Amino acid sequence: QKNGISNGTVYKKTFIEHFEQAPMYVAVLTFVGFGVGTVFGYLRDFMRTWGLEKRNVATEREQQKDFVPLYQDFENFYTRNLYMRIRDNWNRPICSVPGPQFDLMERITDDYNWTFRFTGRTIKNVINMGSYNYLGFAETDVNALKTVTIELQKYGTGICSTRQEMGTLDKHVELEKLVAKFLGVEDAMVFGMGFATNSMNIPALVGKGCLILSDELNHTSLVLGARLSGATIRIFKHNNMQSLENLLRDAIIYGQPRSHRAWRKIIILVEGIY
Repeated sequence: QKNGISNGTVYKKTFIEHFEQAPMYVAVLTFVGFGVGTVFGYLRDFMRTWGLEKRNVATEREQQKDFVPLYQDFENFYTRNLYMRIRDNWNRPICSVPGPQFDLMERITDDYNWTFRFTGRTIKNVINMGSYNYLGFAETDVNALKTVTIELQKYGTGICSTRQEMGTLDKHVELEKLVAKFLGVEDAMVFGMGFATNSMNIPALVGKGCLILSDELNHTSLVLGARLSGATIRIFKHNNMQSLENLLRDAIIYGQPRSHRAWRKIIILVEGIY
């Protein structure tokens, strides 16, 4: 509270966000593209079935015909009709520092993108448009690289162990204290991987009889962790404190559905990057 008023006046203001809306023709053409791709995919499957087109995708062995199929036919529809045709666009090997620009190793395929071989040629100065760089580690400055080298020589490239076993360094403790100080809390926990952190630790914090209030644009890892917990999930509008406050007020006033008992816990999930 501030001056006797809950939340002061911060959340009384109207939150306005502006997002660029895609033109109608872009949305229509996108769905038309999906439709055309689907139609041609079924046509190609038909032609493969009747031997009119060579089958270049994986098939079940004849010896396995009496076993349960590994996958339903439609589950592989996207893979065989789209992904395998443009698979060379993914998992591109680089041969330089992963900064804003990097060098690519050229590769070609002789078996319809099932395997690749390198040509020995390097494609220089390719713009990097597919990497995360939240903490600014994709740095090519000489001084920054010297710092990285020093720390690698002291700590190595990884712990190779869990935190509770023998995977805690002085840097972990220092970072946790710094995070706690920044947030103004007693302590903090730092994890080495975001997806596992969210998906595996949320079920340890809440369970049945608890309520999760989740931002509508939360990452898949948060969504998965919330679902695995067994708690009730309610969604609030992205970055909208008024929407969150309304859900929170209703949850406290009305409690759980049917029984109207108070929730055992109420947890708010939102990505720190917001």
